[in-house]
Amino acid sequence: MTSNLLSLNAYHYHRGGADNVYLGHAKLFQENGWNIYYYSMHHDKNIPCEESQWFAEEINYEKNVSFSKRVSHASRIIYSLEAQRKLRELLKFRKVDIAHAHSVYHHQSPSVLVELKRHGIPIVMTAHDLKLACPSYTMLNETGICEKCKGGKVWNVVRHRCIKGSLAASAVIAVESAIHKSMDIYNRHVDRIVTPSAFYRAKLIEWGWNPDKIVHIPNFVDAPIVQRPAETVLDYILYFGRLSHEKGLKTLIRAAATTGIKVMIAGGGPQEEELRALAQELAAPVEFAGFRRGNDLWKIVDQARAVVLPSEWYENGPMSAIEALARGKALIGSRIGGIPELIEEGKTGWAFEAGNVIDLCRAMQAAKDTSADGLAFMADCARESVSGKYSREEYYRKMLHLYQELL
Repeated sequence: MTSNLLSLNAYHYHRGGADNVYLGHAKLFQENGWNIYYYSMHHDKNIPCEESQWFAEEINYEKNVSFSKRVSHASRIIYSLEAQRKLRELLKFRKVDIAHAHSVYHHQSPSVLVELKRHGIPIVMTAHDLKLACPSYTMLNETGICEKCKGGKVWNVVRHRCIKGSLAASAVIAVESAIHKSMDIYNRHVDRIVTPSAFYRAKLIEWGWNPDKIVHIPNFVDAPIVQRPAETVLDYILYFGRLSHEKGLKTLIRAAATTGIKVMIAGGGPQEEELRALAQELAAPVEFAGFRRGNDLWKIVDQARAVVLPSEWYENGPMSAIEALARGKALIGSRIGGIPELIEEGKTGWAFEAGNVIDLCRAMQAAKDTSADGLAFMADCARESVSGKYSREEYYRKMLHLYQELL
């Protein structure tokens, strides 16, 4: 008997890691015979699909809009009647057995979860971030890691202006979080939470979530596993991803300046100009390669001596790291969040204390000093680690078992 899956997410195109997982998850189940339906918001970059006629209106917090529009957007963050109404229309024309929500928080709000429950549809949600605990998603503020909202103390969002440094935006999110927590809205309507890292499962339980509701299922790598080392391995260490303060890139640039080891940084983001200025000030051997994707990205990944993740926030199960392992690249990763789960010291990489320049220098030097035979050995270990735990087959098996429990 064919089953019908409704996948929900804010964006219906490859915008970031969570969106890639949302689309990859749906594609995997479709390949295994499921009927897949989508619910998202309108966007000019969306991948065409039949359900788009019922998508919610686009909310773009980056655009300059009128005061009345801002008020409307703020109310929809808390509870979007429009998203709920349009989902109700979709459900008149699509039979849904189970729903899987990804990043729906601000653009669709938990109103869509309420509507699904009214129809008796089991709901699974993947926690791509820490929004279910932390109002600002990241448990990070200008001083570093922050868990001050634990126990419902959401006024700290306003106190520290956690949302883009804005008092107004932080106040809206504090109100949103207070209302949702008082209604227990996510806990009452979501049947299971999937966490890609064991760390996120432990953190949500620490913040009061029922352990029976949370299932750890690692993301799968959708890129082919490269069975042979790159013909040419150069002497640079590569970071690829978003250029933003939580990624620890200032620490990386300082380590490059200290060691003299070349670092390539590929990607874009709000911190780019600041990072370029720091690299120039320190005369650090850092090359900014710009945004890369597809074969253009894989070429610089394959030629790197190692891939580095210097994050200084609670990373989940970063797809960039899993993809690098699949291509036989050793990881240099900070001991924070879910990153240590990917590193077996001396086999799949080297770990260092987050934010510690000296310790990162040590790990970078270890990568620099590893022989060609040593890198080949680590490449085999890296690919082996992905082929089991992070395979498509293992992901589908575990997720199917979870769905069957709820069905």
